Amino acid sequence: MTVLDGIEVELRPGARKLLTVRQTREYHAHVTLWVLDGETWLARSETDGRIGMGGLAHPTQRLERTMATPTGTYRLLHSFGTHRRRRAWKLGYRRIGPGDYWVGDNSSPHYNRWRSKREGGFRTRLGEEQPNASERLADYAVAYEYAMVIDFNYDEQVRKRGFAIFLHVEGERGTGGCVAVPRDFMKSLMSELVAEDRPLIAIGR
Repeated sequence: MTVLDGIEVELRPGARKLLTVRQTREYHAHVTLWVLDGETWLARSETDGRIGMGGLAHPTQRLERTMATPTGTYRLLHSFGTHRRRRAWKLGYRRIGPGDYWVGDNSSPHYNRWRSKREGGFRTRLGEEQPNASERLADYAVAYEYAMVIDFNYDEQVRKRGFAIFLHVEGERGTGGCVAVPRDFMKSLMSELVAEDRPLIAIGR
Protein backbone atom coordinates (compact mmCIF):
# COMPACT_ATOMS: atom_id res chain seq x y z
CA MET A 1 0.00 0.00 0.00
CA THR A 2 1.34 3.44 -0.96
CA VAL A 3 0.37 6.58 0.96
CA LEU A 4 0.14 9.88 -0.96
CA ASP A 5 -1.19 13.09 0.58
CA GLY A 6 -2.36 10.99 3.52
CA ILE A 7 -4.45 8.70 1.29
CA GLU A 8 -3.80 4.96 1.14
CA VAL A 9 -3.55 4.09 -2.55
CA GLU A 10 -4.05 0.55 -3.81
CA LEU A 11 -1.76 0.62 -6.83
CA ARG A 12 -2.56 -1.44 -9.92
CA PRO A 13 -0.03 -2.96 -12.34
CA GLY A 14 1.10 -0.45 -14.94
CA ALA A 15 -0.39 2.61 -13.23
CA ARG A 16 1.79 5.66 -13.89
CA LYS A 17 -0.58 8.53 -13.13
CA LEU A 18 -3.15 8.97 -10.39
CA LEU A 19 -5.28 11.47 -8.56
CA THR A 20 -5.65 11.62 -4.80
CA VAL A 21 -8.80 13.18 -3.35
CA ARG A 22 -8.46 13.99 0.35
CA GLN A 23 -11.50 15.28 2.19
CA THR A 24 -10.64 18.50 4.04
CA ARG A 25 -14.10 19.39 5.44
CA GLU A 26 -17.69 18.52 4.63
CA TYR A 27 -17.84 18.33 0.81
CA HIS A 28 -14.49 20.05 0.21
CA ALA A 29 -11.34 18.17 -0.84
CA HIS A 30 -7.70 18.57 -1.80
CA VAL A 31 -7.01 17.01 -5.20
CA THR A 32 -3.49 16.17 -6.42
CA LEU A 33 -2.28 14.76 -9.72
CA TRP A 34 0.69 12.38 -9.25
CA VAL A 35 3.07 11.04 -11.90
CA LEU A 36 5.37 8.04 -11.46
CA ASP A 37 9.03 8.94 -12.06
CA GLY A 38 11.03 5.73 -11.84
CA GLU A 39 9.89 4.36 -8.49
CA THR A 40 8.86 7.72 -7.01
CA TRP A 41 5.46 9.39 -7.20
CA LEU A 42 5.82 13.13 -7.85
CA ALA A 43 3.05 15.69 -7.37
CA ARG A 44 2.53 17.46 -10.71
CA SER A 45 -0.42 19.73 -9.91
CA GLU A 46 -3.04 20.27 -7.23
CA THR A 47 -6.31 22.07 -6.66
CA ASP A 48 -9.29 22.38 -4.34
CA GLY A 49 -12.18 20.14 -5.33
CA ARG A 50 -15.59 18.92 -4.22
CA ILE A 51 -16.99 15.58 -3.14
CA GLY A 52 -20.51 14.47 -2.28
CA MET A 53 -22.83 16.55 -0.13
CA GLY A 54 -23.07 13.46 2.08
CA GLY A 55 -19.31 13.32 2.64
CA LEU A 56 -17.54 9.98 2.26
CA ALA A 57 -18.78 6.41 2.64
CA HIS A 58 -17.18 2.97 2.60
CA PRO A 59 -17.84 1.49 -0.85
CA THR A 60 -19.68 -1.58 0.47
CA GLN A 61 -21.91 0.55 2.71
CA ARG A 62 -22.79 3.29 0.26
CA LEU A 63 -26.42 3.57 -0.84
CA GLU A 64 -28.17 5.51 -3.58
CA ARG A 65 -29.45 8.98 -2.74
CA THR A 66 -27.12 9.41 0.23
CA MET A 67 -25.00 11.78 -1.90
CA ALA A 68 -21.85 10.23 -0.44
CA THR A 69 -18.63 9.70 -2.37
CA PRO A 70 -17.17 6.19 -2.07
CA THR A 71 -13.71 5.85 -0.55
CA GLY A 72 -11.04 3.64 -2.10
CA THR A 73 -8.91 3.37 -5.22
CA TYR A 74 -10.57 3.12 -8.63
CA ARG A 75 -9.66 3.09 -12.28
CA LEU A 76 -10.55 6.03 -14.48
CA LEU A 77 -12.17 4.11 -17.31
CA HIS A 78 -12.84 6.60 -20.08
CA SER A 79 -13.88 10.19 -20.67
CA PHE A 80 -16.95 11.89 -22.10
CA GLY A 81 -18.34 15.36 -22.56
CA THR A 82 -20.16 17.88 -24.70
CA HIS A 83 -17.39 18.67 -27.21
CA ARG A 84 -16.17 16.91 -30.30
CA ARG A 85 -13.27 14.62 -29.55
CA ARG A 86 -9.83 16.18 -29.79
CA ARG A 87 -6.71 14.34 -30.88
CA ALA A 88 -5.00 14.86 -27.53
CA TRP A 89 -7.78 13.04 -25.64
CA LYS A 90 -6.50 9.47 -25.49
CA LEU A 91 -8.27 7.95 -22.52
CA GLY A 92 -11.20 7.02 -24.74
CA TYR A 93 -13.95 9.56 -25.35
CA ARG A 94 -17.65 9.68 -26.10
CA ARG A 95 -19.68 12.78 -26.91
CA ILE A 96 -23.02 13.25 -25.18
CA GLY A 97 -26.09 13.17 -27.39
CA PRO A 98 -29.62 14.39 -26.55
CA GLY A 99 -30.94 10.85 -25.97
CA ASP A 100 -28.06 9.53 -23.86
CA TYR A 101 -28.58 8.40 -20.27
CA TRP A 102 -26.60 6.89 -17.42
CA VAL A 103 -28.91 4.14 -16.24
CA GLY A 104 -30.13 4.22 -12.64
CA ASP A 105 -33.00 1.80 -13.10
CA ASN A 106 -32.33 -1.01 -10.62
CA SER A 107 -34.49 -3.43 -12.59
CA SER A 108 -32.48 -2.92 -15.78
CA PRO A 109 -29.61 -5.18 -16.90
CA HIS A 110 -27.92 -1.95 -17.98
CA TYR A 111 -27.75 -0.49 -14.45
CA ASN A 112 -24.79 1.88 -14.08
CA ARG A 113 -24.09 1.92 -17.81
CA TRP A 114 -24.31 4.46 -20.63
CA ARG A 115 -27.40 3.75 -22.68
CA SER A 116 -29.41 5.70 -25.23
CA LYS A 117 -33.16 6.11 -25.17
CA ARG A 118 -33.26 4.55 -28.63
CA GLU A 119 -31.51 1.42 -27.35
CA GLY A 120 -34.00 1.17 -24.48
CA GLY A 121 -33.90 -1.44 -21.73
CA PHE A 122 -34.61 1.01 -18.90
CA ARG A 123 -37.35 3.41 -17.79
CA THR A 124 -36.94 6.99 -19.04
CA ARG A 125 -40.21 8.54 -17.86
CA LEU A 126 -39.36 8.59 -14.17
CA GLY A 127 -38.86 12.00 -12.56
CA GLU A 128 -35.40 12.94 -11.33
CA GLU A 129 -36.37 12.49 -7.68
CA GLN A 130 -38.07 9.12 -8.16
CA PRO A 131 -36.35 5.82 -7.30
CA ASN A 132 -34.87 4.13 -10.38
CA ALA A 133 -34.58 7.41 -12.30
CA SER A 134 -31.67 7.59 -14.74
CA GLU A 135 -29.51 10.60 -15.52
CA ARG A 136 -30.10 12.25 -18.87
CA LEU A 137 -26.51 13.32 -19.48
CA ALA A 138 -27.37 16.39 -21.56
CA ASP A 139 -29.17 17.85 -18.54
CA TYR A 140 -25.78 18.29 -16.84
CA ALA A 141 -23.99 20.17 -19.61
CA VAL A 142 -21.92 22.31 -17.24
CA ALA A 143 -20.71 19.49 -14.97
CA TYR A 144 -20.28 17.02 -17.81
CA GLU A 145 -18.60 19.37 -20.26
CA TYR A 146 -15.49 17.38 -19.38
CA ALA A 147 -15.90 14.17 -17.37
CA MET A 148 -14.39 10.76 -16.67
CA VAL A 149 -15.98 7.54 -15.46
CA ILE A 150 -14.84 6.23 -12.07
CA ASP A 151 -15.21 2.45 -11.96
CA PHE A 152 -17.09 2.36 -8.65
CA ASN A 153 -19.78 -0.36 -8.85
CA TYR A 154 -19.07 -0.64 -12.54
CA ASP A 155 -18.08 -4.28 -12.88
CA GLU A 156 -20.24 -5.69 -10.07
CA GLN A 157 -23.34 -3.52 -10.70
CA VAL A 158 -24.68 -4.03 -7.18
CA ARG A 159 -28.23 -2.66 -7.21
CA LYS A 160 -28.97 0.40 -5.06
CA ARG A 161 -25.29 0.86 -4.24
CA GLY A 162 -24.94 3.74 -6.66
CA PHE A 163 -24.47 4.73 -10.27
CA ALA A 164 -23.01 7.60 -12.31
CA ILE A 165 -19.98 8.22 -10.09
CA PHE A 166 -17.78 10.49 -12.19
CA LEU A 167 -14.88 12.93 -12.08
CA HIS A 168 -16.23 16.14 -13.60
CA VAL A 169 -16.32 19.94 -13.62
CA GLU A 170 -17.36 21.42 -10.28
CA GLY A 171 -20.30 23.66 -9.50
CA GLU A 172 -20.95 25.93 -6.55
CA ARG A 173 -21.67 23.18 -4.02
CA GLY A 174 -20.90 19.53 -3.33
CA THR A 175 -21.88 16.72 -5.67
CA GLY A 176 -24.33 13.83 -5.55
CA GLY A 177 -21.40 11.46 -4.93
CA CYS A 178 -18.98 12.34 -7.70
CA VAL A 179 -15.61 14.10 -7.46
CA ALA A 180 -15.56 17.56 -9.01
CA VAL A 181 -12.67 19.90 -9.83
CA PRO A 182 -12.35 23.35 -11.42
CA ARG A 183 -13.04 23.49 -15.15
CA ASP A 184 -9.48 24.37 -16.19
CA PHE A 185 -8.04 21.55 -14.07
CA MET A 186 -10.52 19.07 -15.54
CA LYS A 187 -9.83 20.28 -19.06
CA SER A 188 -6.09 19.73 -18.55
CA LEU A 189 -6.73 16.18 -17.31
CA MET A 190 -8.45 15.34 -20.59
CA SER A 191 -5.05 15.59 -22.32
CA GLU A 192 -2.88 14.57 -19.35
CA LEU A 193 -4.45 11.18 -18.69
CA VAL A 194 -4.04 8.52 -21.37
CA ALA A 195 -5.05 4.88 -21.39
CA GLU A 196 -1.44 3.64 -21.51
CA ASP A 197 -0.81 5.19 -18.07
CA ARG A 198 -3.70 3.21 -16.54
CA PRO A 199 -4.78 6.20 -14.44
CA LEU A 200 -6.29 5.79 -10.98
CA ILE A 201 -8.20 7.91 -8.50
CA ALA A 202 -7.84 7.35 -4.75
CA ILE A 203 -10.42 8.91 -2.40
CA GLY A 204 -10.19 9.20 1.38
CA ARG A 205 -9.74 11.47 4.36
